[in-house]
Amino acid sequence: MDGKTTIKYLQNYIRSKDYHPELKREYFLKLSEEVGELARAMRKNLQKCDSIKDTIDEEIWDIIYYSIAIANCYDIDLESVIKEKEEINNKKYNTSVEFEENR
Repeated sequence: MDGKTTIKYLQNYIRSKDYHPELKREYFLKLSEEVGELARAMRKNLQKCDSIKDTIDEEIWDIIYYSIAIANCYDIDLESVIKEKEEINNKKYNTSVEFEENR
């Protein structure tokens, strides 16, 4: 990877290989399961060594994957939502850090 993977690309990539809106509930259950697996990996401080298997790295990706799969089921454009939600958060928490698009 070149470090320039966009949210839009990830949404399209996941949609192309795993798009089943009828499985929203199952995607959510998998997401919940992966959060538990992340908690276990963090508790054991399992960081990447020779393999990503069962590490914090792997579990974070799994959480991102299922979050995006759920967003796809609802036809949510995450790039737009991120921008809008960050504007709300910055006002709510009175931060001076602005969200920059196209980064």
